[in-house]
Amino acid sequence: MAAAVRQPRSNHLFSLERIGVEKASPAKAGCGLILIQFVIHTIVAITKTKKEEIVARLNDVKTTSDAIVFIHFKGLNLADTTAMRKALREAGVGFFVAKKTLMERVFTGYEGTMPTLEGEIAVAYSADPMAPAQNMKEFATKFKDKVAIVGGVFQGTFKDQDEMTAIASIPSLDVLRGMFAQLINSPRQRFAVVLSKVAETK
Repeated sequence: MAAAVRQPRSNHLFSLERIGVEKASPAKAGCGLILIQFVIHTIVAITKTKKEEIVARLNDVKTTSDAIVFIHFKGLNLADTTAMRKALREAGVGFFVAKKTLMERVFTGYEGTMPTLEGEIAVAYSADPMAPAQNMKEFATKFKDKVAIVGGVFQGTFKDQDEMTAIASIPSLDVLRGMFAQLINSPRQRFAVVLSKVAETK
């Protein structure tokens, strides 16, 4: 007598065997299949909705920001992340994490080539063209090996890591104004000192 051929068990994630209805009646098995289909449909719908929300947010970043910085981060704990987000928010800089594939889909139309994005990536952005790079440079220094600038968009052009870091090193507008005022006032101050010395000799 020939041996019966044993059918292999299904490895499918949503197989009836895995949810305990392998020997259920046809009616119960049918209910199980309907439940599985409902769960799959719900998961797909949630995933699609979430993706659409992220794409919409990235598009908003693209249209409202004068500068965007791509940030690589790794190993940053929750407390440090929360503190960094708070400081950035107070400086008028937005920050959030998104999938690289979605960034590549949205951030198009700029001059140059988009820098290579590896690992976990976030975007820092602002209507102030200097604020994102300058603030993220401070955190990259503070959280060395955990936070790094990997590139960005500045004045409608993609910038690589070195270019974006150089932009971050430019003094802020307030600092430049102070330096300019000091430069203008310095000759006047020297002239005033000379006049006072001349007056003392009379």
